[in-house]
Amino acid sequence: MRSLHLESHRNTRIGWLRAAVLGANDGIVSVASLVVGVAAGEAARAHLLLTGVAGLVAGAMSMAAGEYVSVRSQADTEAADLARERRELAADPDRELEELTGIYVQRGLEPALASRVAEQLMATDPLAVHARDELGITEELRARPFQAAAASAGSFAAGAVIPLVATLVAPAGLQATVITASSIVALAGLGALAARAGGAPVVSSVVRVTAWGAGAMAVTAVVGRAFGATP
Repeated sequence: MRSLHLESHRNTRIGWLRAAVLGANDGIVSVASLVVGVAAGEAARAHLLLTGVAGLVAGAMSMAAGEYVSVRSQADTEAADLARERRELAADPDRELEELTGIYVQRGLEPALASRVAEQLMATDPLAVHARDELGITEELRARPFQAAAASAGSFAAGAVIPLVATLVAPAGLQATVITASSIVALAGLGALAARAGGAPVVSSVVRVTAWGAGAMAVTAVVGRAFGATP
């Protein structure tokens, strides 16, 4: 008997990869921009740290809340669809069998074969079959609000730590330069890691993420310089 050939495809990583990259990238850019903007206004190191910590906490909580609300809405929709499907299966299983058969015919099976496949699958777990093939809901991809919220907050905080550390170690008068440089390096590394994990071109990914990050920090630096207490 031949063994199954199981392939690993990169599209299985899209969900967690997108969330992790988005959170970390947002953490780096948001906190670095805040701190660079305040540093451009000649603020003291203590003020920079306070700004960075406040940005980390506020950003992480905002990411968690936004992700939770979004994924919670998705979970509620999935639950409503599954409840409706459960009622339909109980009320008219023959019609649901015919519906499932039609789905398989649309995917390329002969009607007779599609009917046999639908019958065999519905004999085991009809709700799971309809959830997967009719609604597109699988256990692996089910919406998990608390998990999504924690992942978003954690990745944001992990990214935000980088400009905070740079703020601590940067020599007086060079905070903005050190924070900007370290954040751009971190963004480049993050872009390269995401590209390699997702199978995308590395150079274009790095250029894209660093360009947007540098632009955000440049804008806040100009604002900080314009409204700060320069000597």
